[in-house]
Amino acid sequence: MAFKRSAVRSRVAPPFINLYNSKMKLILIFIYIFYGSLLFANDVVIKGLDNKSPERLLYIGNSYLYYNDSLHNHVRRMLEESYGRKIKTSNYKSVTISGSRLSHHNIEHSLQHNNLGADDPFELIVIQGGSGETNTRKERKMFSNEIEVMVNKIHEAGAEAALYMIHAYVEPHKDTNPKMIEDIKKMYIQAGNKNNVLVFPVGIAFENAYAKRPDIKLHKYYDGSHPDILGTYLAACVLFSSITNKSPININYDYFGKINSDDKLFLQNIAHNTVEDFFNIKLK
Repeated sequence: MAFKRSAVRSRVAPPFINLYNSKMKLILIFIYIFYGSLLFANDVVIKGLDNKSPERLLYIGNSYLYYNDSLHNHVRRMLEESYGRKIKTSNYKSVTISGSRLSHHNIEHSLQHNNLGADDPFELIVIQGGSGETNTRKERKMFSNEIEVMVNKIHEAGAEAALYMIHAYVEPHKDTNPKMIEDIKKMYIQAGNKNNVLVFPVGIAFENAYAKRPDIKLHKYYDGSHPDILGTYLAACVLFSSITNKSPININYDYFGKINSDDKLFLQNIAHNTVEDFFNIKLK
């Protein structure tokens, strides 16, 4: 039995209506892609460490860590104040290579704690990538692959891993670019989510501090890349709170009087608010 076509006449929209609809579709697609990727990038999966009072830490990175008496020393002093006891420095290490990227580090060698003069295996490994690893899509892909390899080896060794989100360049660095921090955030958050590891939102804290006080000096004035002492102190506060889930506002440590009280309180508040907002948690 043959079916007959409907006798209803099809209506053809005028050309300007079709053009309008096409443009609206393109706009809606763009909004979906943009906001969809934005929400994905900022949807932090891991919000805390299993061990919130580690004492055996290893930091792996470059000069962003070792400037200003080394970040690991400042974090250790804050942890000691919070724990109410000294941390054994032989089990608390930093391995840095000037200008290095992740691929420059021999993670297997460093995870063998005896190679670094440590008495016991490390509990937490902090990984900091190079600033150049955010430059291109290819380099960001390499970063992602290297993080996966390193994190797997860290977990196999029985330790937790965390990613140190770097800060962006500022003037007078020749490659200063407002988009850099967005690439950094997306790269680190996606790597953290993919590998189920914590991300320390240091780069975001730098941006938040500059937004509140544009005159503050978090970078070295001569290169706009390396942290100055206030930048290192801010980073230490972010790591302290991210590790312990405690507010840095309760910390008295001021680098032996080198950080004045106004700067200290300002940076502690920036770190407090950044960590709470980033992880959507309430610090103790």
